[in-house]
Amino acid sequence: MLQGWFSWFMLIWVVLLMGSFAIGGYFMFRKFLKRLPKEDGKSDMDWEEHFVTETRHLWDTSGKELLDDLVSPVPELFRDVARQKIAGKIGELAINEKSSSINQDLIIRGYILATPKRDHKFLRKKLTEKQIDLSPYESLF
Repeated sequence: MLQGWFSWFMLIWVVLLMGSFAIGGYFMFRKFLKRLPKEDGKSDMDWEEHFVTETRHLWDTSGKELLDDLVSPVPELFRDVARQKIAGKIGELAINEKSSSINQDLIIRGYILATPKRDHKFLRKKLTEKQIDLSPYESLF
């Protein structure tokens, strides 16, 4: 009887361990793909870092607070990565438009463009709470 329980325990342990390795491998592979250089010699993550660095001086405290508020529903483990990705997209927009500062409009447009559609529900709710008009951004949703 003891052998039977130990066999089941080992089987469950092996399945859990293999599942953990598969999930971890999936996320590592995604990170690896984002680090691969594109035709221009830079990867997606390199461009994100470039845009954040180039526009760091354009951010004011209210812009940083708005971005922090918008990424607050992201689990803490992934929040820094999400903030970096969104800030990179906002920086890209600011550079392309030759903006002199990062304003609320750029932050909202960058957030919409950098996040998947499933996250837009929270953004709509948050902007409605802050009494921000959504009509200029409907085409981006």
